[in-house]
Order: sequence, then structure tokens, then C-alpha cells
Amino acid sequence: MSNLPKPERPNTLSGLVAKHAELVSLREQYHDQVRKLTVDIDHLDAAIRLFDGTAGHRAPGEYVTKHKARKGTVTRFVLQQFREATGPLTSRDITIAWCQDRGLVADDETYAVLRKRIGACIKQCALRGLIEDRGWSEDHGESGPYKLWVMVGR
Repeated sequence: MSNLPKPERPNTLSGLVAKHAELVSLREQYHDQVRKLTVDIDHLDAAIRLFDGTAGHRAPGEYVTKHKARKGTVTRFVLQQFREATGPLTSRDITIAWCQDRGLVADDETYAVLRKRIGACIKQCALRGLIEDRGWSEDHGESGPYKLWVMVGR
């Protein structure tokens, strides 16, 4: 290993590494703040509806568009859920985890839209050969059954 060339500018390299760490930390800080603001907005909407049931009613598309994820975020989240899973997952499991991770308090309509979006992502991952189906859930309640999925090779 002593044959490896030494960097010409070690201070530049260490400065870039330090700046990278600083920006990653800043991104996480802002991500947490955005999540908290989203939860606060949802709580305010609920409080407004207590006083006026017709106020603030949004169509599911408006809610999802307002809180839409950046490109690739859903796929990264879904694949991370499969990597961390100890068993097969359903679209419902991942949707619940998505809402918890984002701090969203979703009504039934919004939850259905999110589950469909995550289901579409799961299908795309399956077409790409990243995950595979493992049958159907048995403990699904009145809303199921749901298809079970696992990461390929697990």
C-alpha cells in the first residue's frame, strides 16, 4: 500500500470532506424541520375542521401534490424498507412507514392515493428484478389481502 500516490493538496481534500459533512448535516436539519412543519400544518387543518367541517377540505390529488416527494425519493424509501425488513412486506406496510417517516397524518383518501403510488413503485422495482412476490397476506383484516414482497436474494 505504500505505492499509492499521496494527494498533492491534502488540505483541499480534507476541506472538501469537511464541507461535505457540513452540508449533509444541514440537509438533515432542514429535513427534520420540514417534517415538523408538515405535522404542524396537518394539526392546524384538523383544528380548523373541528370548527368548520367544510373548511379546508382538499381533494386527494391536491394533498398529494402539495406534499409530493422529490424524484427518486419513493423508490429509495421503498428499497430501504426492503433492505431493513426481516420478512415480506406489503404496500400497506410501506405506506404506513412512509406516513410515519414523513410525519403525515393522512385521511383515508390520501392514504389510498399514497398506497397506490407505493404499489406502483413496488411493481416497477419488481419489473427491474429488484424485488419478488412471495404470495398473499393472511392477517390483513377487512382491507386485504395484500401481496407480499421481498428483496431478491433474501
